Amino acid sequence: MFSVLDPEVTFTLPTKQVRNGIVDAFVHVVEQYMTRPSGAPLQDRIAEGILQTLVEVAARTIEAPTDYEARAAFMWCATLALNTLVGCGVPQDWSTHMIGHELTAFHGLDHAETPAILLPGVWRHKLAAKRAKLEQYGRRVWSVATAEDAIAKTEAFFLSLGMPVRLSAYGIDAEDSARRVETRFRERGSVFGEDGDIDAAAAAAIVRSRA
Repeated sequence: MFSVLDPEVTFTLPTKQVRNGIVDAFVHVVEQYMTRPSGAPLQDRIAEGILQTLVEVAARTIEAPTDYEARAAFMWCATLALNTLVGCGVPQDWSTHMIGHELTAFHGLDHAETPAILLPGVWRHKLAAKRAKLEQYGRRVWSVATAEDAIAKTEAFFLSLGMPVRLSAYGIDAEDSARRVETRFRERGSVFGEDGDIDAAAAAAIVRSRA
């Protein structure tokens, strides 16, 4: 399989969809990266390079949609974000996406809008287990030292694009959403995350934390 990538066909996309694409590409990468050290330095550097590039071109490609160079860089990042390269041989998470799919089903939010809300909550919920990778990510992508600062920088990046990071920004009740997500997960016996520990109770706690 292959794809033909032509940045010019994206020049007329609505700003909202460009923003969605940037955030979703970013989250796709970290779902395959933000787990634990796994002896895969090249995979880490590829992921971090994609993330750094997205940060560098995000505002530019939103503000100047016909800037070919910026849009081409974004399109290539998006391609690499989910063509299986980043995830080769490393543990993967995907709990942010799986919880996000439920919120999209309940509330009609765009796919990228739910990961932007949930990702910081997942990272804080799994802070102890993910600390080493969060600190590495913070140093290499944001030039900050702590896991907490790395999470804050990520939230600030999403907000800088005009992407809300709280359920309340959409007028959504977090407690009701948490109960509904918990019910869905229990009914299906769903567990996600690199350690298989994002179960119904954990998913509900994460949603609740994003009020």
